[in-house]
Amino acid sequence: MQKLLASYIKNRISVTDEELNTILSYFKLVQLKKNETLLTNGQHSQRTFFVVNGCLRIFFINEEGQDSTRYFAFENQFATALTSFITSEPSDEFIQAVEDSEVYYISHESFYHLLDIIPQWEKFYRIYLETAYVSNTKRLMSFLVQDALEKYRQLLNENPVVVRRLSNKMVASYLNISQETLSRLKSKL
Repeated sequence: MQKLLASYIKNRISVTDEELNTILSYFKLVQLKKNETLLTNGQHSQRTFFVVNGCLRIFFINEEGQDSTRYFAFENQFATALTSFITSEPSDEFIQAVEDSEVYYISHESFYHLLDIIPQWEKFYRIYLETAYVSNTKRLMSFLVQDALEKYRQLLNENPVVVRRLSNKMVASYLNISQETLSRLKSKL
């Protein structure tokens, strides 16, 4: 199972076998049940997760009690409540397994320790941050300039696994539209 994580890391940075083994030694494997919560609003994000199998969801709950999904992490993707992870402030987000999942996690302390002992880990972190920044900026732009149909088409083109594997409720939450609107969009296409 660590082969997937090792491959992910080696595709982004150049490390020796010894450095890679050191990095991997800080990751722990955990099995999650569907709907298991890994982080709740108000907790400090102390872990970053790498999905081997399954799916994690990062979401907020607004004052009316409705959730809004920011990110889905499927196989071969990382996920964390990044703002809280960086600032050590309480998180405004929740992290939940939306399927039975198998993930590796690394603690905040271990992640930052790797920055001190393995120079290439800093490059890995920079790539991770850049990817998150671009993804979040594109997502924000879609909310500002696209209508529901354009957002749905973009999702089908860029990340169809979301529509294939997840419930309409979660897809609607991700697109920030109602389930009824999503049903109408699906019937149009």
